[in-house]
Amino acid sequence: MTVVRKLGIGVAAMVGLLVVAAGTLYALFDEAAIKRQLVEQVAAKTGRQLTIGGGLGLSIWPDVGVRVGQVALSEAGGHGEFLKLDSARIAVAILPLLTKRLEARRIEIDGLKINLVKHKDGALNIDDLRHEKPAPGAAPEASAGEPGKPLEIDIAGLELRNVSVSWHDEATAKTSEISDLDLSAGALSANTGSKLFSVEKLKLATQGSIGADHFVLALETPGVALTAGEAWGEMLTFSATLESSGKKITAKIALQDLAGTLEALAIRNLAFGLDGKIGEAEFKANLNSPVSVDGKNKIIRLDKLAGSLDASSPALPMKQVKLPMDGRLMADIGRQRADFALKTRLDESQMDLKLLVERFSPPALDFTIAIDQLNVDRYLPPKKTGPGASASAKGETGGAESKIDLSALKGLDFKGAIKIGRLQAHQLKLSGLDVQIEAAGGHLQVAPLRASLYGGSLDGAFAVNAAGNQFSLRQNLRGIDVSPLLKDLTDKDMLEGHGNVSLEVTTHGDTVSALKRRLEGKAALDLRDGAIKGLNVAKLLRSARTMLGGKQAVSGNTDTAEKTDFSGLTASFNIDDGVARNSDLLLKSPVIRLAGEGDIDIGSSRLDYLARVSVDDSLTGPGSELAQLKGITVPLRLRGPYSQIAYTLELDKLLVEVAKSQLKEKAKEALGKELQKLFGK
Repeated sequence: MTVVRKLGIGVAAMVGLLVVAAGTLYALFDEAAIKRQLVEQVAAKTGRQLTIGGGLGLSIWPDVGVRVGQVALSEAGGHGEFLKLDSARIAVAILPLLTKRLEARRIEIDGLKINLVKHKDGALNIDDLRHEKPAPGAAPEASAGEPGKPLEIDIAGLELRNVSVSWHDEATAKTSEISDLDLSAGALSANTGSKLFSVEKLKLATQGSIGADHFVLALETPGVALTAGEAWGEMLTFSATLESSGKKITAKIALQDLAGTLEALAIRNLAFGLDGKIGEAEFKANLNSPVSVDGKNKIIRLDKLAGSLDASSPALPMKQVKLPMDGRLMADIGRQRADFALKTRLDESQMDLKLLVERFSPPALDFTIAIDQLNVDRYLPPKKTGPGASASAKGETGGAESKIDLSALKGLDFKGAIKIGRLQAHQLKLSGLDVQIEAAGGHLQVAPLRASLYGGSLDGAFAVNAAGNQFSLRQNLRGIDVSPLLKDLTDKDMLEGHGNVSLEVTTHGDTVSALKRRLEGKAALDLRDGAIKGLNVAKLLRSARTMLGGKQAVSGNTDTAEKTDFSGLTASFNIDDGVARNSDLLLKSPVIRLAGEGDIDIGSSRLDYLARVSVDDSLTGPGSELAQLKGITVPLRLRGPYSQIAYTLELDKLLVEVAKSQLKEKAKEALGKELQKLFGK
């Protein structure tokens, strides 16, 4: 007998055995019994109802498997639908099948849909699946509250196609959905009791929508194994893309070379990348660090974080910004704490951030920010110029005024400190800024707020209450050079002088206009050696003196080229419903004395003030231009919007004062002559 003939006989015998085995399998395969067994086991273990609508079929190519269609699993108690699928094929072990037991080796599922629900009490609709339910009449294997048996998974291969998962939160009535999910994997093993997990050739891809944004997710690894005694893996990559009209953001995470054990896992490098474009703005970030995981104490460390952030936009004055990053991160999962530190540089600014997460949920933070110098104006878009600029700045565009929304404060719980050596923001220049911030329960408090500025110092506080949009502000400025402060702060040149300014106000409202109209509190100023810009009162009095023969009022608008010098200026204000009222203004100058009273309507940005001007006696000697006004108080009315304050000096009232003064002088002269006659002099 030749070798070929012997080989042919052997092959024929093998084929025959396979045919016999296949026939035996088909003969022993009891569809009804297996379906009944599956339904009964699911009901006994979970208390849920399993429905198999399609037929149960046996196939032997390319491996021995059971195919099923139209399967559904109910919610706990048998009501509602938790899970359904269009079709599934399960490759099974042959020997257990001969004893009418189904043992899965490879699973292929099409059209799987899962509905996950978080109930109002915080429980999930899958919580009951973590514990086996005893059969009716059987004694429970564990006492109440004792965890069920460990979850065991041992599958030679897994493939899921066209999977969708919905998540519904009953407390918020919000629903999210993931669709078109595809998952494939080689050998997959897991045991929650022995802390075993391993997978080969894992690929996951899905996509969906969040509002107008479309997302794509992908996860891939050639193989990962995590056991109590050993952990290994070459590469694990995850990517996510979020895209909509005018926006695309892509994030990637790669873990390289996993080694060690579950109690001491080391990852040679974690690489994070972010690349995005929103409108004309583009940004790119990357971070790298080795990772160590203390599985026993549930601590994760990234001790050598390094990377950079690049951003570019036509709206940025410098068009492009680059920040190198150097830091570290420690997360204690068991105690829900994390410690993060980061150093970076923005142009000439050195920045140091330290963040302590004291609780993960709800988040509680403690931070410190230290910056040696920072010019914020360098990174702000240029101010608009032209006819529409001022209207836009004031919100006078014809549309409704934007609302102030403080709802985000209600979920914040943090405290921190900010220290900046030198700061410029919106042209305001500070040094030695020291700020303490705290937020909790919808309240935000900034206290103390200290800095050096314009030759003096600032010491104050600021507070916000989200309930009712309430604001309070307290500021004390000492030794301030007022002129450059006002120029930088308001872009107006109205006042000169050195001294003190205090302000303590409260308000509430949901728009800026409402806040201005509801201001309550007090303010005061005490200045020396300065000037009020816009009006030269002494010059005005000289002009009025030459017109004393007339009866018309002298009026006009303020002019920044004019000013009234003073050696001292004091005033206090009571603020009520957005109107600051003053009755004790006192201005002293080498030429005049000025007192006054009136209102500053902050809500309407208008002034209505009556000043009483008198000439200093020392300047009304013989030959003085203002001698004729000696002893006379001149009324000066100031009215109008801040941008165009008008003044009025009513000459008819001034004439009355002059006539009274002249009569008084003549009476004194006549009385003097009579006294001389009486005493013979």
